Amino acid sequence: MEFERYKTIAFSRRGRVLCVTLNRPDKLNAVDALMHEELSRLFVDCSNDPDSDVIELTGAGRAFSAGGDVDWMQDAIDEPARFEKTAREAKQIVFSLLDCEKPVVAKVNGHAVGLGATIALFCDVIFASTKASIGDPHVSVGYVAGDGGAIIWPQLIGYARAKELLMTGDLLPASRAAEIGLINHAVAPEELDAAVARFSDRLAGGAVKAIRWTKMAVNVGLRQLAHSMMDASIAYESLSNTTADHREAVAAFREKRKPVFTGK
Repeated sequence: MEFERYKTIAFSRRGRVLCVTLNRPDKLNAVDALMHEELSRLFVDCSNDPDSDVIELTGAGRAFSAGGDVDWMQDAIDEPARFEKTAREAKQIVFSLLDCEKPVVAKVNGHAVGLGATIALFCDVIFASTKASIGDPHVSVGYVAGDGGAIIWPQLIGYARAKELLMTGDLLPASRAAEIGLINHAVAPEELDAAVARFSDRLAGGAVKAIRWTKMAVNVGLRQLAHSMMDASIAYESLSNTTADHREAVAAFREKRKPVFTGK
């Protein structure tokens, strides 16, 4: 791993476990253009790292990730052609997560929202603090949930629940998310680090190749689904980037007011 190539993501090691931390704590680890580009190659680099067998993914500070950075959204409104790069990277993030042979354990230390939720849910096992909430409020900013949410949510909790949550953008407390099977474990915040470390270390001390290939066997169906859906999902999100409702939502967020949607 060439850690110095990353500016918005931090790394540390615990034995054969590589700990990866989204590292924009002053922005609640919201994803800007640079972090998005780094995420698009992160899991390829993790896959190729010779010194680890398990990946732990978390966020610095109070949040796992607040989703897309609003200033970055404004850039895409001002220059829609920028979304072409975003679309390409979005597919790379999802595909590389599914293709990573090493188990990826999400440690959701705080809210995981939008793209943050998508990344967490595509991990293999998800632990979350009981103080965290998780949700995909793309629609709240006039966006289609096209970065992978439309793929993974129905697989975890069924189509009816997934559509309700994706069309409203409502956030779920971690305890409820665990109850319905969206995540694996909701853990008291003071116990989260130890719980994740125990689980990751258990995998790292197991039959590594058998564990890796079991993950890959389970992921075959998800990979097929992702490859069949991502182009359409991203295309719909790209269309929503040009709508008046999206422009209004971004302006309202920046002006700290409630958006007034017109359906245009």
